[in-house]
Amino acid sequence: MVYFKYSLISLLLLVVYYCRAQEPSSLVRIDSVAINEAVMVKEEQQKRIDSLVKVQLTEQLAAVSGNAARTRELEAQLRKISVSDSLRSIAQLEKLKALKKTATGYPVTLLHDTLFFIYTRTGSFNAKDRATAVSSKIDNLYKTPFFEPDSLTIVENEGYYDIVYNSAEVILSVGNLDGLWFGKSNAALAAEYLEVIKQTISKEREIHSFVNLLKRLGLVAIIITLLVIIVWFVNVIFRRINTFISGNKDRYLTFFRLKNTRIITANHLENLLIRVSFFAKIIVILLLVYLSLPLLFSIFPETESWTSTLIGWIIAPLRSSIRAIVDYLPDLFKVIVIYFVFKYLIRSVRYLFYEIKRGNIHLTGFHSDWAIPTFNILRFIMYAFMLVIVFPFLPGSGSPAFQGVSVFLGILISLGSSSATSNIVAGLVITYMRPFKVGDRVKIGEVVGDVTEKSMLVTRIKTIKNEDVTVPNSTVLSSSTVNYSSHTKNEHQGLIIHYNVTVGFDVPWQLVYKLLVESALRTVYVLQEPKPFVLQISLDDYYVSYQINAYTKEANKQAAIYSNLLENIQDVFKQNDIEILSPSYHVVREEGKEKDPI
Repeated sequence: MVYFKYSLISLLLLVVYYCRAQEPSSLVRIDSVAINEAVMVKEEQQKRIDSLVKVQLTEQLAAVSGNAARTRELEAQLRKISVSDSLRSIAQLEKLKALKKTATGYPVTLLHDTLFFIYTRTGSFNAKDRATAVSSKIDNLYKTPFFEPDSLTIVENEGYYDIVYNSAEVILSVGNLDGLWFGKSNAALAAEYLEVIKQTISKEREIHSFVNLLKRLGLVAIIITLLVIIVWFVNVIFRRINTFISGNKDRYLTFFRLKNTRIITANHLENLLIRVSFFAKIIVILLLVYLSLPLLFSIFPETESWTSTLIGWIIAPLRSSIRAIVDYLPDLFKVIVIYFVFKYLIRSVRYLFYEIKRGNIHLTGFHSDWAIPTFNILRFIMYAFMLVIVFPFLPGSGSPAFQGVSVFLGILISLGSSSATSNIVAGLVITYMRPFKVGDRVKIGEVVGDVTEKSMLVTRIKTIKNEDVTVPNSTVLSSSTVNYSSHTKNEHQGLIIHYNVTVGFDVPWQLVYKLLVESALRTVYVLQEPKPFVLQISLDDYYVSYQINAYTKEANKQAAIYSNLLENIQDVFKQNDIEILSPSYHVVREEGKEKDPI
């Protein structure tokens, strides 16, 4: 009967709990979390009821020690209650685990400081409402003018443990599932909450006392004074740096020279360094002010949370930069290894081709003047190959933005350098065709002169009038090229210079041959061997055309050679009373006498 009576009471309490857990006139369905909490509350109440029943049965068992049948009956009831309590505890633990997976804790706070969390409801108050109400009451205690920590006490009330102030105002009630949630008894949990509330309120009141406020204001004044002194000291240092730069510019700022040419003057460097000093001073001052703000904010509790934010704005980028650098170190090591491998490989190739150029190494069919252009081509290819290998290890190479910029630059270069590319290809072809060398006298199109430069893009020619003519390599490749110097070197006989002279039929051709050869041999830079020779090139109506041919090794001095040759022809023919006829003339005869040609 006793067990049945307490069970009925427990059932009535559960119904009351369900009714209070819902809003009046609310048709909202109770969720599974609320149901589980209610069931656990009912089981917790049942556990307390069973405890009371066990006490009564134990007392009855002591009173009927002489009645064996009644003793057995009471012992059976006690065993049944113990088994029920054990099964109920196991079920509570399982339900508690399920609740902890989905339940949310709501903080009880004072001035943004979290004291503890509440996870369970009490009656019609859910965990959130309880946390808000308790935080409000603790805040009121903090604002009480004459707060006494010892006035906070714990009062037991039908299984609940209330934390009250001055035995009147309930600050927090600990009961139902509160202790079970943390694996503690309600009394122990209430004592723990009481101690936290006392310490926090006392600490915050001490921190925000008038005496501490004066101390903080004094610290602020000291920090601002130190900041002003440091800024003044920084200004003095940078002022002295500027004075040193201005006073020693002619001594220390004259080293930017290329041989005998001054690239940057001392005045330019002075202005640049003074501007750099000014911006450096501004940055240092701003950094000092910025770093002093977290120190100032940390003094006052209301702004103490801003300290970590301000410091984080500096520390976070630095930390991310350092982390990025550390993470990139393996790739950087790979890039360095690849660079040095290609560097010494290119040095080896350079040594090989320079030896070919010097003639120390001979390759069949490979001319020595091909060595340097071939080396330049191979060096470009090897650097391009190195860049292809290194590219995946560059920072940000995998980002779409980096790849997009690379593609854009590639397209831009390919579209804007078609003519340059054609000149480069033509330069390569010309290099291996070997139509001329630097210093050769050539004729390209209508331009005659000496080759002064042969690059991958253009060929530069200096004419006999000291005119520098730049010819694109594509034009050189598409035009006919005459090289006057190719047969003037080594074992070749030399360049044949020639000129046409017209002489009348009355002069024996043998004599003309002799006089023309004599004129050629008198000419400067004309070789004695092979001997000059004469060709008859035409028999015209009134004269014979002779061509004098002579050899020379000085192709670059053709203007002087031709001029001197013509002078000698005139002198020799005049000395022998032979007239050089113009291409067209008339002879008038009268009574057997000849008149001068017209």
